[in-house]
Amino acid sequence: MKSTLETKDRILMTARGLFHSSSYSDIGIKQICDVANVQKGSFYHFFPSKRDLALAVIDDMADEWAHGFVHEAFDQNLQPMERLDYLIDAAYYWQKAAKDIEGRMPGCLFGNLVLEVSTRDDILRAKLSAVFDKTKSRFESTLVEAVAEGAIAALDTDLTAQAMLSYLEGMILLAKSRNDPEVIQRLGPAIKCIRIELMN
Repeated sequence: MKSTLETKDRILMTARGLFHSSSYSDIGIKQICDVANVQKGSFYHFFPSKRDLALAVIDDMADEWAHGFVHEAFDQNLQPMERLDYLIDAAYYWQKAAKDIEGRMPGCLFGNLVLEVSTRDDILRAKLSAVFDKTKSRFESTLVEAVAEGAIAALDTDLTAQAMLSYLEGMILLAKSRNDPEVIQRLGPAIKCIRIELMN
């Protein structure tokens, strides 16, 4: 049983790294198997198709985000607006560490996949959209709390949360285009200035 689980995890981790460092369309099942050092039969035992593997990669990364990066940034022990500062710092150091190791910024795996597959695969698009929806809900709950505490004026928490998520993803994309994580540190603080007023 342990060997079987190790094989599945190796395929998953290999694909995750390859999809993030290269692209979904450029990576084939043979390359994944070669890098993971598994037979194709083992691959298809766990994943009927590359799409099924991609869905598992998204789930795995989303789970890691939920219990790591996102969980730490939106720590309830932090003041609501301080959580946004922590989020920007975490995004910066995550991308900087990757660049220091690989020589280039990988960007956001979810954002990368959305740009690549959203117009070609509705199943993957829906899965990725659900990940963004969960992250957006973290922004919104933080904003609701900040308004309730009087830390910020009343605003449209739903739309502002969507705008903040869009800003975060766009900023990471811009930093990736320049291969410069410092872009995140320079532009990041502006996320706290985003406000969408309530409509009467």
